Amino acid sequence: MESYILISAFFIIALVYSSVGFGGGSSYLALLAQPLFALLPETIKPIGLLCNIVVVTGGTIIFYRQGALRWKDIWPFLLLSVPGSFLGGYWALKETTFFILLGFTLLLAAFFLWIKPKPAAAKEIPIVAQLGLGGGIGLLSGLVSIGGGIFLSPILHLINWSSAKKISALASAFILVNSISGLVGHFAAGGRPLQWQIALPLLVAVLVGGQIGSRLGAQVLNALYIRRITAVVILVAALNILKDHF
Repeated sequence: MESYILISAFFIIALVYSSVGFGGGSSYLALLAQPLFALLPETIKPIGLLCNIVVVTGGTIIFYRQGALRWKDIWPFLLLSVPGSFLGGYWALKETTFFILLGFTLLLAAFFLWIKPKPAAAKEIPIVAQLGLGGGIGLLSGLVSIGGGIFLSPILHLINWSSAKKISALASAFILVNSISGLVGHFAAGGRPLQWQIALPLLVAVLVGGQIGSRLGAQVLNALYIRRITAVVILVAALNILKDHF
């Protein structure tokens, strides 16, 4: 029964998140970390990162082909985020510390998902700020095994970095490279081998869900409602994690 719940939930998460340009890593971890499944951090971290990679790879390719993803725009955010996410993935936290950090990270993610930035003219961000923002989010992403786009995208909207399409394109690439880097760091630190009997059905579920969601997009689904419903779900999951581990 637990397996069917996970597979169905991962399919829905991938469908919903891909429709608004995210990978879904925060929700995968929020679900896997629930006491019902009794999974250890060493098990859930690589699964969440791999699911992220599966979901955002297609979107990143599409954005690149459309010309929305340009190296000169994204390199300042990626330069420090890649080593940051590797370091975070390499840094093996104690089980209780991991779940507490994950819980507070999910609370922050719920806040960023809920807010609705007001449209305004695009503004330039100093290179130093882009480097710091990418590096900080990258490190946090590696520690809790998410891609980081759920933080980067709302922040860029709030400060009016660029158009919504370019921000989504950057978020997809950011999630992809951070997930790969964090996964490499996890295994470089001697992380347990991936448990394929758990991971494989979930990867298939997010592949199918991600393909459907990326094609539906905002043309069919209301992005604001999706974000806010997801924010509530993540908030409840975060509080449940903190209740059991704080």
